[in-house]
Amino acid sequence: MGKKAEVGTPKYLANKMKAKGLQKLRWYCQMCQKQCRDENGFKCHTTSESHQRQLLLFADNSKRYIDDFSYEFAKGYMEILRRQFGTKRVNANKVYQEYIHDRDHVHMNGTRWVTLTGFVKWLGKTGQAVVDETEKGWFITYIDRSPETVEREEMKKKKQKMDKNDEEKQMEFVEKQIRLAQKQGPSVEPVYTELVRDNEEEVLKLDIKLKTDKQATPTPQNIFKIPPTVPTESKKRKLDDKKKSALDEIRELEESKREKQNRKDYWIAENIIVKVITRNLGEEYYKQKGIVKEVIDKYVAVVKLLDSGKKLKIDQEHLETVIPALGKLVKVVNGAYRGETATLCSVDEKNFCVEIEIYSGLLKGRKVKGVQYEDICKLNDH
Repeated sequence: MGKKAEVGTPKYLANKMKAKGLQKLRWYCQMCQKQCRDENGFKCHTTSESHQRQLLLFADNSKRYIDDFSYEFAKGYMEILRRQFGTKRVNANKVYQEYIHDRDHVHMNGTRWVTLTGFVKWLGKTGQAVVDETEKGWFITYIDRSPETVEREEMKKKKQKMDKNDEEKQMEFVEKQIRLAQKQGPSVEPVYTELVRDNEEEVLKLDIKLKTDKQATPTPQNIFKIPPTVPTESKKRKLDDKKKSALDEIRELEESKREKQNRKDYWIAENIIVKVITRNLGEEYYKQKGIVKEVIDKYVAVVKLLDSGKKLKIDQEHLETVIPALGKLVKVVNGAYRGETATLCSVDEKNFCVEIEIYSGLLKGRKVKGVQYEDICKLNDH
C-alpha cells in the first residue's frame, strides 16, 4: 500500500488523468507529496506504512524539513515574480495564483508561514522585494540584483553624473556672462519710434544725373509724397521680440532643457511637509500634515504626523503638497528646478501658481514665475 506506479505504466497514466488539475488542499500530504481525491483516500493514506515512515523522519528533524519546504516555496514564488512580472508593481495574491497553477508546487501549509501576508512581510524584511499595503491588498515589487542590472544601473548613474557636470559648467558660464554684463553697466536697448514728418506739404525731390560718353543730359525731376507710416500689431510684436537680450534667450533654452530632464511622475522628497488626502486610513488621519522621513521606491513615503507623532507608510497618490506663508522656504519637487531650495515670493491664486526665488547654489537669486502648486512643497526648517 502506498507504492507509487512506475513512470510510463498504464497505472501511472491513469493516475495522472484522474489527478488532472488542482484539488483540495486538505487532502494533500506534503511529506509524501501525495494528493488524495477524497476524504476516504486521505484517511487510507495516513494509515499507510509509507506515511508512518515519513512521519518518523519528520519527527527526528522537523526544523530541517520545514526549512527545506520554506526554501522551495520562496524560490518558486520569486521565480514566478521575476520571470512573469519583472520589476513591475503587482498584487501579491496574483503572483500566488500563478504559482499554484503548478499542481506539483510546495504548498504553503508545509512552510513556516501560515498566511500569504506573513510571507510577503518576510520578503520585505529580508530585502528581496519592496512591499506596500493598500486598500486593495498587499503589492510587491521584485528587486533585480543580477550582475547585468547592477552594471547597467552603474553606467546610468555615471551618465547622469556626467550630464549634471556638463549642465553645471554651462550654468556657471551663463552666470559668468551675466556678471560680466552687469559690471559693464546697463545695456542700452534701441528705441523704435514712428516715422513722422514735420511738414506734410513738403515734397521730396530726387535729382538723378547719369553720366555718358557724350554730354550729360539733364534728367527729369521726380516729385512725389511719402505718406506717414503707422506700425501694425504684427510689427509691434516683432519689435517687442527684438528687445529680448541674448542672455534671456539662453536662459529660456536652458529652462526648457531642464524641464524635459527633471519632469518626472514621482515627486516625494525627504524633509518636506505634506498633507494626507485619503479617508481610507481613517478620519483621524484625513487632512493631517506630516514630515516625510523616508522615501521608498520613489513612490511611497514614510510620513510622521505633526500632531500625533504617528508614522504612516503611504503612496504619493494619497498625499499633496503644502504651500507655506510668503517668505518661507520651499522645496522644488518637480519641473525645471527640481531639487532646489527657494523662497516663496508671491502666490497667484487665479492661475494656481507662485513666484519663487532660488535660495542657494549656482542659481541663487534667480526669480522664477509661473511655478505650479504641485511643483513646490513647504520645507521643514526645524
